[in-house]
Amino acid sequence: MPSNHRKRWLILSCILVCVAGGAGAWYFFQIPAKNIAFASSNGRIEATEVIISTKLAGRLVEVLAKEGDDVQAGQVLAKMDTAVLEANLREAKAAIAQATSKKASANAAVDQRQSEIAAAQAVVAQRISQLHLSAKEEQRTRKLFKQDVISGEKMDVDRTTTETSNAQAMAAHAQLQGAQAALEAAKAGVLEAQAAIEAATAQAATFQADIEDSTLIAPINGRVLYRLAEPGEVQGVGGHVLTLLDLSDVYMTLFLPAEQAGQIALGAEARIVLDVRPDLSIPAQVTFVSPQAQFTPKAVETHTEREKLMFRIKVTIPPKLLQTYAKQVKTGLPGVATVRLDPQAPWPKDMPPNISEKKPGL
Repeated sequence: MPSNHRKRWLILSCILVCVAGGAGAWYFFQIPAKNIAFASSNGRIEATEVIISTKLAGRLVEVLAKEGDDVQAGQVLAKMDTAVLEANLREAKAAIAQATSKKASANAAVDQRQSEIAAAQAVVAQRISQLHLSAKEEQRTRKLFKQDVISGEKMDVDRTTTETSNAQAMAAHAQLQGAQAALEAAKAGVLEAQAAIEAATAQAATFQADIEDSTLIAPINGRVLYRLAEPGEVQGVGGHVLTLLDLSDVYMTLFLPAEQAGQIALGAEARIVLDVRPDLSIPAQVTFVSPQAQFTPKAVETHTEREKLMFRIKVTIPPKLLQTYAKQVKTGLPGVATVRLDPQAPWPKDMPPNISEKKPGL
């Protein structure tokens, strides 16, 4: 009996455990998930880098910018030796002048050939007129000869005159064809000279472009991050001379888990607090959310070690604010970026004051 009594208590205990577990599970799943209004992660201030490189191989003559210099778009940063290019440009310009002279001579030849054609056409007309006259005279003579009015000698003379006029007309026509062929040759000479002018002009334009490209110009307003070459060094095609930071595109990259990254919308508000200025927060906006998860970089600290796959998020500081604080912008500074997932949620009370509400220089 005691054994049966223990069995009943054991069965009853199991039933109670199952009921309690089911109730706990029901209660757990009925409670709505905690609404996370903010997500944060560490990162470093970064800016878009623009590498100033050589288009052509050559020797650097001047490098006019130093590391840390602020430069403006269109400012000359470096110059390369252009002596050979300038010599080639002069040669191309000489070829243009020579071809232009040949074209003028060819045009003069065309005019001359056209005059010769006009003269030949006049001769042809004259010979044809003489032939017609000789033919008519021969016909009259033939009629009179049949009537025994004139002698055969007169008939022979008129026949010979007609044949001579016909030969002269054929010769004049051949001369006209020769003049027309000479005209076509003269026109071909004009086209050839024009082609030579265009080829030399294109070559001169190429050398001029290469000379202009030998002066390295700043494409953006920025700051010199690295000076990679010095005057006198020979650079190859694409040789790096300077690296600029685009101070109008400053951002911080952070990594967040899927449950937080999935709630972030492009354009969402963010705040950046730098380690060197924990008393101020920098406003920013989410400008990029990676479509793929990736392994967390070693330099990024996460809340749990299990968070291996994360989504890369980019928060960008407004360009107007960057213009105000251009002198204070420094890349590489570590900090923490906080993204507002719920646009209606107020910023935490412990969030430092917004730097945009402070005076520049603070």
